[in-house]
Amino acid sequence: MSNININHLRKIEGSAGFLASVINGDVRSAKMAMRGRSKIIEGVLIGRYYKDMPVIAERICGNCSVAHNIVSIRAVEEAMNIKVSEEAEKLRKIMMAGHFINSHSTHLFFLSLADLLNIENDLKLKDDYPEEIKMALEVKEYGMEILKIVGGRTIHPLTNEIGGFKKIPSKEEIKSLIVKGEKILPEVLKLSEFFRKLKLPDFSRPTEYICLEKKGEYLAQDGDVVSNKGLHISADNLKNKFHEFQRPKEMIKRTKGDGKSSYMLGAIARINNQSGKLSMCARKYLESLNFRLPDYNPFHNISYQMVELIHCVEVSVKLMKELANSEIGNALTKEYAIQEGSACAAVETPRGTLYYWVDIDRRGFIKNVNIITPTAQFLTHMEDDIEAFVSKIEKKEKMENKMRAFIRAYDVCANCAIN
Repeated sequence: MSNININHLRKIEGSAGFLASVINGDVRSAKMAMRGRSKIIEGVLIGRYYKDMPVIAERICGNCSVAHNIVSIRAVEEAMNIKVSEEAEKLRKIMMAGHFINSHSTHLFFLSLADLLNIENDLKLKDDYPEEIKMALEVKEYGMEILKIVGGRTIHPLTNEIGGFKKIPSKEEIKSLIVKGEKILPEVLKLSEFFRKLKLPDFSRPTEYICLEKKGEYLAQDGDVVSNKGLHISADNLKNKFHEFQRPKEMIKRTKGDGKSSYMLGAIARINNQSGKLSMCARKYLESLNFRLPDYNPFHNISYQMVELIHCVEVSVKLMKELANSEIGNALTKEYAIQEGSACAAVETPRGTLYYWVDIDRRGFIKNVNIITPTAQFLTHMEDDIEAFVSKIEKKEKMENKMRAFIRAYDVCANCAIN
């Protein structure tokens, strides 16, 4: 028996390690060890005024702040029965597209790419592939520019609020983003060809894929919870099918299904369940990969993030063109009445479905909050996958490097997991 102890996992969001016991080549008790401190955001929110919800909740994570901003606002709006305009909904979808572009480009090119090219030193990556890295930075900057213009800044958005937007971009700013998006799309397609040629490890383990479903939308900001195993429920009923639990000495609230089995979220889940709703160029690229669905290779999560990167650039331009020809002023916040209520809101984020439950009293103060993040949901699934994957690695000296690459393929966010 030997132990594997990776004290610090580089190139993931947040701080985490990995522990495992190996007996005769088989991994036993694979476990992620989150190193960060709990921010107890749920406890901080209880007793606060409802308007404080997005301002505090988005501080869970700098990288995922847009997702927390949007879903926390939607939760309050659902609880208080507040309706927003079509223009406000489009601005939020554009914000989320910018978030996906920023997050996926970071993960694909600056966190996972070196693993796929067997490069140990990331500085060598820049030297060997200068053109690709330059294009990747331009794509990432486009996503950040969307967030700056629509959200007010690149992290912790300022403009989006309960009931709509306190400040909206001008049509000139929207048109400038359209020009940039149309320029960026060919670069994304070039980068996708580069990614298509990369060889990914061959590993497969059947599982359940879960995501949101909404008619006509690939990246839903509300809708029903569905899976490839026949699950189809409203987000409000999620607690009846999935249960939170906490392991001893662990700060993370994990989730499990009725059958106590783990499940997977994120790009690979959405492609398996919703690929028919992809934009035109994204769908063509998916077909060019020649992956057969259902696809149970978690390394393909990286390839599917590339598909989503194309999709989000296309969709962002499409939505901005619609806004440029509409009354964008309708997105500004309208008056609404404070009401007592409780609700669940769910949105698709880069790493999977993010859930917020909120309970508000008649004066507008928060009585209860529950947050379930994507990483906290798929963490057990990742550990199960690692146990099955590592047994296939023949040389022990390669084991730690392969584990690191495997964990990074999942696009873990330790910041969100410990909220």
